[in-house]
Amino acid sequence: MTSQLRKDHISGRWVIIAAERSKRPDDFRPGRPDERKPPRSGGFCPFCPGNEAKTPAEIYAVRGAGSAPATSGWKVRVVPNKFPALSRGEPPLRERQGIFEFMEGVGDHEVVIETPDHDRDMGDWPASHLAEVLDTYRQRLRALESEPAAKYIQLFKNKGPEAGASLGHPHAQIVAMPIIPRQIKEEIYSAERFHARTGECIFCRTILEERAAAARLVLANGQFCVFAPFASRFPFEMRIVPLRHGPAFSAVRDEELAGLSEILKAALTRLKSAAADPPYNLVLHQSPQPGQASKTWPQIDALFHWYLEILPVLTHVAGFEWGTGYYINPVSPEDAARFLREGPGANFL
Repeated sequence: MTSQLRKDHISGRWVIIAAERSKRPDDFRPGRPDERKPPRSGGFCPFCPGNEAKTPAEIYAVRGAGSAPATSGWKVRVVPNKFPALSRGEPPLRERQGIFEFMEGVGDHEVVIETPDHDRDMGDWPASHLAEVLDTYRQRLRALESEPAAKYIQLFKNKGPEAGASLGHPHAQIVAMPIIPRQIKEEIYSAERFHARTGECIFCRTILEERAAAARLVLANGQFCVFAPFASRFPFEMRIVPLRHGPAFSAVRDEELAGLSEILKAALTRLKSAAADPPYNLVLHQSPQPGQASKTWPQIDALFHWYLEILPVLTHVAGFEWGTGYYINPVSPEDAARFLREGPGANFL
């Protein structure tokens, strides 16, 4: 069976049924997390230099002078996901079987191999290399925006098996989807209501209040700020928000990439010190594709403001969270931000 999107007719939630991904080598392997760690140096890794033939053909790369495609010498490399959740094709039609709604799993799924170095993750890279990785994200988002089936593009990075990484080599993933996620719609609806009531962007107003209060502010420079959200779901959760209003990451300016790389590196370095280098998810929130969003939300450019989330995996989502949708966070965002601001120290938890 090819992948398929299915809608839960009670909750309104969409699910991707991607049977092809069950063929990944680490899926369903039993054992404790420390027994399931992806291979490190010395073992085979398809993302390491010299193994370019073991991946699908590259579609984008940052390379040194004279370096040919499918060879070593790259700094950042992008390939199609070998086990895609969604595959490229024409925009799918919604179909029904009784009360059940579904569509074919059409979209795109890419892997950004972020560095040739298997053992150094994002917080350890020079800011200059991190800027090249961020530019690669931007370039691929721009390219995927032109795909007719793409209504929303999700960029994310999983660090560590507990955060969902099946390979230890640093990489991110980009998934272009033929539907707009419910979570993004809910954020847009909140932004729309706030804008109708106040004439302001809810994200810009949040930045102003967080910087003024300073209790949850972690870092700031002339272009970005980092804070622990007021209603943080997880210990040391952080949100990186641009000071310049803009709905999409693809519109980030060249001069902003350096500021973003510096503040992202600083945030990850502080997280590593504060929580003993935890697994985490890095997630982009942005507006839907311009051509899609403006039809439903004509004021989307004024309403929405892209941002990045750092979500450390330090607690477990369990029965209460699944049953209610409410999260229990044992560390207040004010305490987390204070500890991150004050720099390295003993493990806070």
